[in-house]
Amino acid sequence: MDLGELTRLYDFAGQTIVITGGTGILGGEIACALVGCGANVALLDKNLAPAERLLERMGPRANQALAVDTDVLDAGSLHAAAQAVVNKFAGVNCLVNAAGGNKPQATTSPNLSFFDLPVDALRWVFDLNILGTMLPCQVFGKLMAEKGKGTILNISSMNAFRPLTRIPAYSAAKAGVSNFTQWLAVHMAQQYSPRIRVNAIAPGFFLTEQNRFLLYDEQTRELTPRGQSIIAHTPMGRFGKPGDLFGAILWLLSEASAFVTGVIVPIDGGFSAYSGV
Repeated sequence: MDLGELTRLYDFAGQTIVITGGTGILGGEIACALVGCGANVALLDKNLAPAERLLERMGPRANQALAVDTDVLDAGSLHAAAQAVVNKFAGVNCLVNAAGGNKPQATTSPNLSFFDLPVDALRWVFDLNILGTMLPCQVFGKLMAEKGKGTILNISSMNAFRPLTRIPAYSAAKAGVSNFTQWLAVHMAQQYSPRIRVNAIAPGFFLTEQNRFLLYDEQTRELTPRGQSIIAHTPMGRFGKPGDLFGAILWLLSEASAFVTGVIVPIDGGFSAYSGV
């Protein structure tokens, strides 16, 4: 394989990639990177306010993007989004499930014990992360099954490998995403086509709006004790940046990983490799 062949593996021109949570911090950065690699990108999100800013960043390639108001917990909404994507781009090649998150009400604290975590908050976290991954896989995975080819990339978490204190629902939900990724990889390959691949990435500690309150003190803007502990246990000594995800994402979505399915790739600055000693 020469350099030209290798470069072509990462040329997504003519491919359509659907991203749930597409206007969020990670989803939006992924969208911009993929548009830069030539892909058509559909941004599916309930909050389309950031879409205008993302389209501006894409510049002359903004015509390769489509923003669709979508609720990942509503099958009807997902089917309508799928039809809108097919109408504009004539098909779907890849799905990236970037919708997910945690909330303070499902997080233990000195003022909120595990025994008092409200059911509605726990259910919100489970639904968003588990059903918010499974339902898009049903809708867009069916299009791939009909075509006999496609790629699904789920977003798990380092919590799936090593559950963290204070966030029981999120840790358990992301463990479920990892398990479901492996199950779906086998199911799609055996029942429909070995050319349908399903993988996941497991980001370590990336600063987002969902976890900022845990990592930085709102008043002082200094690292909280939890944030300090994370940095101390991350050999690379920093939080991740969205761009740190791109290499693994492009690899898993491209034909460069044509014989890879059912894996969960940690992107964590060495956190999972460090015993603390």
